[in-house]
Amino acid sequence: MRAVCHFALAVLGILCAASPAAREPASEVRHLEVGNIDRTYRLHRPTTLAANTAVPLVIMLHGGFGSGGQAEGAYGWDELADREGFLVAYPDGLHRSWNAGGMCCGPALRNQVDDTGFLDRLIETLIAHEGVDPARVYLTGMSNGAAMAYRYACAGEHRLAAIGPVAGTFSLACSRPQPVSVLAIHGLADEHVPFAGGQGTKGVTRGEWVPVARTIAAFRQASRCGAPLVRQDGPVHRDSASCEEGRDVVLLTIEAAGHQWPGPERRSLGQRTLGADPPSRALDATQVLWAFFAAHRSRRS
Repeated sequence: MRAVCHFALAVLGILCAASPAAREPASEVRHLEVGNIDRTYRLHRPTTLAANTAVPLVIMLHGGFGSGGQAEGAYGWDELADREGFLVAYPDGLHRSWNAGGMCCGPALRNQVDDTGFLDRLIETLIAHEGVDPARVYLTGMSNGAAMAYRYACAGEHRLAAIGPVAGTFSLACSRPQPVSVLAIHGLADEHVPFAGGQGTKGVTRGEWVPVARTIAAFRQASRCGAPLVRQDGPVHRDSASCEEGRDVVLLTIEAAGHQWPGPERRSLGQRTLGADPPSRALDATQVLWAFFAAHRSRRS
């Protein structure tokens, strides 16, 4: 574990492991063979869900050098799923990273792992065998996982209802993302994935991140959005655009917040951060993302 955590400092400073105080994972580990490679993921299904019920699915992509188990223990999705009635899948990136394209990130990029294909297969499998509603599939992620969520929305086969990237942006240009609702959350003091783009001053990722505003603009163009409405709530700046077919593309930025998943004190105490910034208390990213997801469905799947 020491070797893993030491190396995590050199990636993007993402959460590596949950502390002993973190909530014990309540999921089942499953396997999928994709391109002759055994891929793994955790699936949390609330016990209150009927087997024949069409249910929403949230896929949570861990950050660089995290894991599905780490993400399950860190971000509070299981307890929210139990309360609201949806499935949560926590895929594992090979070598604890995702191939988000461009220059991101780590071993998955160097080995050209087909993570888009893995997510395609994962969604297909859960629709076929777990009663997932194809019109209510949502993808979120932290940092490297956020970049992967953006990439899937550009190149994936399944028409997502919404994505919710946190502390990430495109690591490669995507001129034609699929029309999809987006709620992006980013700290304005992020030094790993700078809001303005370019190369971060922390972490070892070398290359140019696409400015977050440019990434959001690409999705607004794809979804044919109107002029955005702007609102300031304390340190949180909300830039929200309504789009065709009921979609929305929203950017939430947080003043003085760094590279982190915003959330309450009770959740952050269950996380061991390695180079990541302290979580902002300005909002609960998990709660905000689910409220956004629950309000959106895809028109075609």
